[in-house]
Amino acid sequence: MSGRGRRALAALVASGLVLPLLGGCGEGPVELPLPDLDAADLAACRAFTDALPSTLAGEPRVAVQPEDALGAAYGDPAFVVRCGVPVPAEFDATASCEDVSGVGWFVPPAQLDDQTADVTLTTPGYRPVVQVTVPGEYRPDGPANALAELADAVRAHLTLDQPCEGVG
Repeated sequence: MSGRGRRALAALVASGLVLPLLGGCGEGPVELPLPDLDAADLAACRAFTDALPSTLAGEPRVAVQPEDALGAAYGDPAFVVRCGVPVPAEFDATASCEDVSGVGWFVPPAQLDDQTADVTLTTPGYRPVVQVTVPGEYRPDGPANALAELADAVRAHLTLDQPCEGVG
């Protein structure tokens, strides 16, 4: 990622992107709802999930429920990675994204106010779509580190449908 991209992502993250974190904090497995996917998207999400690392941004992988969830969780509070989510309603042709290691990530503009909130980033240009929710406790470096570590799995197992263009 370029210096400009890192600064833009840091500004985006520091601005406090909000989405409630799925699952619990330290009490049992993190719950990941199973999306309703066609056979091709299900196969892609399974391959993506199988390729996820054992640690993310220095945090160990933790249990999820159901065990065959299409995603993973890391740390406490948990980073949550989900595959097969819908494109955010706020995403449209004029939306901008941050490029992290060659993958475009979108954050809804409405999530840019609270400086202590969790950060949710989505890959609207890929099919199926991946979403990463990072607890605010991991800022400022956690989101960028996590997205950089996920880039290879996104590119290897998901289909780039339409590039999500970067800011600037």
